[in-house]
Amino acid sequence: MRSVLPGTTIETKLTEKDVAKTFLDNIFMAGGLMLSQVVSLTGIEPYVIQNWVKRGFLPRPERKLYTKNQFCRVAIIGALRESMQIDRITRLLSYINGHLNDESDDLVSDAELYNDFVNLIIACGGFRSPRDVKIVIEALTADYREPYAGARRRLSKVLEVMLYAYTAAELRQTAENLMSDFD
Repeated sequence: MRSVLPGTTIETKLTEKDVAKTFLDNIFMAGGLMLSQVVSLTGIEPYVIQNWVKRGFLPRPERKLYTKNQFCRVAIIGALRESMQIDRITRLLSYINGHLNDESDDLVSDAELYNDFVNLIIACGGFRSPRDVKIVIEALTADYREPYAGARRRLSKVLEVMLYAYTAAELRQTAENLMSDFD
């Protein structure tokens, strides 16, 4: 089964746990990515990404290079923006750590969140009941070491919202494709 990593144009098999982490670790082994590379890997126009930087939704690249965390933030926003407004997405990302900055080592980074999100999509393997989704999220976050009380609960809530928003966008696209057959 070939698919793409959510919010990207990167084709891969979405069958093995930590596929996003493995792939991204390899891409960023030599350092950061130029804007043109981020654009190529996400399909998001450069002016959109630059606007996100200007508006504070994405940290400024250092020496014109985007880090793995910045790339993952772009991918997360890209994966969710069809079903959520960007200010709601950044609010969701802020909810985990109490702020939008993800540079502290003791908080959930965008790269960790993105990997957990992809793992959740893989584990759910399609539509699941809300109860089943919570069970899957509980299993995925079982080893999470809380940097503060309630951090695991926050992470779980964010992952749940992300899954439903992403699934809603996929279902909407499926409906649009079906509707095109009516013409």
